[in-house]
Amino acid sequence: MDRVAAIVVGAGSAERMGTDKIFAGLAGKPCIAWPLDVLQGCRAINEIILVLHKDKMETGKKMVAERGLTKVSAICEGGRLRQDSVKKGLEKVQGCQWVLVHDGARPFLTGKLIDDGIEAARQTGAAVAAVPVKDTVKEVDGEGLVSRTLERGLLRVVQTPQVFRADVLKQAYLAINGEFTDDAAVVERAGYKVKLYPGDYRNIKITTPEDLLLAEISARSR
Repeated sequence: MDRVAAIVVGAGSAERMGTDKIFAGLAGKPCIAWPLDVLQGCRAINEIILVLHKDKMETGKKMVAERGLTKVSAICEGGRLRQDSVKKGLEKVQGCQWVLVHDGARPFLTGKLIDDGIEAARQTGAAVAAVPVKDTVKEVDGEGLVSRTLERGLLRVVQTPQVFRADVLKQAYLAINGEFTDDAAVVERAGYKVKLYPGDYRNIKITTPEDLLLAEISARSR
């Protein structure tokens, strides 16, 4: 049976946040512990690679031990860019046919998002959680003037998890050239087709202090 490795990326510098969002407390446990607990309990996931900022390696090791996260097979230091961190995590993946990548700053991962992502990825080799855009989106020029209004029905907001055939993601990262904000873009640039599957509006990413406040409310309701 195919094996699935999960790479959880939490190596950012939190410049926009002003504080450590990855280990910020949410309803009594660290933000990154929320998705890790879900991955630990998911039957489809065989191993977890945790990628952290160099200053948080010991904190991460302690958390893994205390929470009994037995599926964590490696904890590695991230790089300068998100793509560098994913690449370092990918180097630790051995003997798995599928790789799921998830942002450690998205605490509200669910088993359904994981299972649906793996199922969708089997169709094309690459699948990404995404939700329809709710607001009207306009493209502007360098002076802030509207150049066109985009067709909302064709737009999606991309989330994680993102699931890939391991050989596809590894090959795409070998050919990487430039800066990318998500793994799907790396795979797209390499010429592969990416399938979008339904994400979850509650699957928020904590980027600002306001996001953390909303996440706390959501965490307590769970």
